[in-house]
Amino acid sequence: MERSESSARAARFVLEGVPRVHFYEGGKRCPEDSPFPSSLRACLEYMGDSYGCDHISTPSPVCELSCTYAYIMCTCGYAFWLGWKSGWHPDNNDIFSMFADKAEPFRLAFEAVGYAHELILKQDAHDDEYFRNRIVESIGRRHPVLAFGVIGPPECCIITGYDAKGDILVGWNFFQNIPEISGPVEKEPSGYFRVQHWFPSTSSLIIIGEKQERLPMTEIFRKILKTGVHVARTPEVDGRQGGLAAYVAWADQLLRDEDFSTDDLASLRERHMIHDDAVGMVAEARWYASVFLPQIARHEPAMAEKLLAAASCYAAEHDLMWKVWRLVGGIGRDEAKAKKFAETAIRRMIAEVILQARDRDAEAVELIEEALSS
Repeated sequence: MERSESSARAARFVLEGVPRVHFYEGGKRCPEDSPFPSSLRACLEYMGDSYGCDHISTPSPVCELSCTYAYIMCTCGYAFWLGWKSGWHPDNNDIFSMFADKAEPFRLAFEAVGYAHELILKQDAHDDEYFRNRIVESIGRRHPVLAFGVIGPPECCIITGYDAKGDILVGWNFFQNIPEISGPVEKEPSGYFRVQHWFPSTSSLIIIGEKQERLPMTEIFRKILKTGVHVARTPEVDGRQGGLAAYVAWADQLLRDEDFSTDDLASLRERHMIHDDAVGMVAEARWYASVFLPQIARHEPAMAEKLLAAASCYAAEHDLMWKVWRLVGGIGRDEAKAKKFAETAIRRMIAEVILQARDRDAEAVELIEEALSS
């Protein structure tokens, strides 16, 4: 009698050695606090198809690029984007909200790294067994799976294997060591998480397909620049302000004194956290844009002057976000910083800095548009 797929599968299959992803903890590697680009970077590294990182490893000898994470941040558009919904929403910068077509950032990223992929949303899955079978099949091909959720918020993580025929998932998640968010998480000796009953908290999967021919770098570079302009100049997607418009919405939100006329410390800390997420987003994203544009400039001499000037604008935005952090007493989300953030005078100063960042972003976009027309 022919066995079913579920009964034939191995009880346990774990890919050892997939690089860990996590929020910045110091060390040689630069911050990689955006889960999807970091998770894809780690998978490529495991599969032996990384461009490397000029801080911690030798870049690929067949490519002049020097940072895989910066490349993915820019190709998917995240390095150029900002999101803000009116009110206080912790998912302001959800990568699924960048484009009207939610699959677009992933299509752009995989096209640029030269791999097929399949995005599977939960509503398109028949049941948890469908997710399970796709995960098992991919791990059997020695391809990690990207998943959104599993532990904590629906952010990207890496599934590196399974146990108990798929009843338990194993992998890396940005939130697995933050108990106030993840709760207690069982670990493998390697540090991988072990999670049962994972389907309810898993919103989607990305199956990494086979390697395919990549577009010429010149075409990829132009796509990066056009994508950057598009996400910056698109003012709204599904009720969320985006790009240049998001800076204005964010600054306006900080000027709503009624949002801070409360003694509820939990509410103040939540609003500070949401604001601080945006600060960190702009600081890191624009820094990587400033790192990558000079790499395009080296390949595209006709664009070089404009792109180097745009990179300087993005670097200035990064520095302005550090000014925002200093206004509340530095990086961190403790009670003292939340209370400082709630002060009217401080919020007004922060709003001014945010609008300065918006102006630098607008200048960068104009310079990229000029470069594209050269």
